Amino acid sequence: MTIWSIHLLNARHALTRVLPEIRAAAREAVARVRDHAELPDFDLVVKSVQGGLPDWGVGGTAPAPGLIEVTLNPDRFDAALMVRTLVHQMHHLIRWDGPGYGRSLGDALVSEGLAGHFVVQVLGGKPDPWDAVTPPPGLARSAMNEWARLDYDHDRWFAGKGDIRKWAGHGLGHRLVARHLTQQEPADAVTLALVKADAFRPTMRQLVATETSAGQDAPQDPVQEATPETADQQDESTQTGAADKNDRMQDRAG
Repeated sequence: MTIWSIHLLNARHALTRVLPEIRAAAREAVARVRDHAELPDFDLVVKSVQGGLPDWGVGGTAPAPGLIEVTLNPDRFDAALMVRTLVHQMHHLIRWDGPGYGRSLGDALVSEGLAGHFVVQVLGGKPDPWDAVTPPPGLARSAMNEWARLDYDHDRWFAGKGDIRKWAGHGLGHRLVARHLTQQEPADAVTLALVKADAFRPTMRQLVATETSAGQDAPQDPVQEATPETADQQDESTQTGAADKNDRMQDRAG
């Protein structure tokens, strides 16, 4: 049985009006994840911010084993989005007890891709908006070339802070894991949670080959700002809000 504690940073009462909903969402996320995986013991820290959180108004990070941190805007609190954010981060918790989130670009692509698939596995429905983004042409080749880099820019690849489309790293990671899953049946995001990222490297080579054979190995698209609404339109066939850069560099999880 998972032992977990919730720590509400509420000395100034910013969270007071949504405390029952926060606790209920946390309990629901734990219960839903337990139906699919063994969840390690953890602490959940919740704090508020007024404004400053784009997209869902809630962001999560798993900066260390056994720890999830969530920042939310009480004025925009949505229990369903809180649950989805927590489920995503709970996969990072599971992975922390194996190879960890990782330090290289390849590690981050696999960790984020697996967490995104875990959300769909646990909660059903469509992928989260970031996972549904279509990567621009040439991004798979760039990722293959930079796979082992430890000094990669996480915000550039995953948050749109630079020359790569917002959330494109999430979209690429999601497709990487999706292709890998088709070749590893009956594997899923749980059975692959403790697999090292290098096991996915041949699959990334396949994505590059597919892109090249389709004549898509073209210069990268210019920066485009995506939104939860437009992301679904970008990929009809097919989550966590942005944390600050220091948190990103600690765990590369989001």
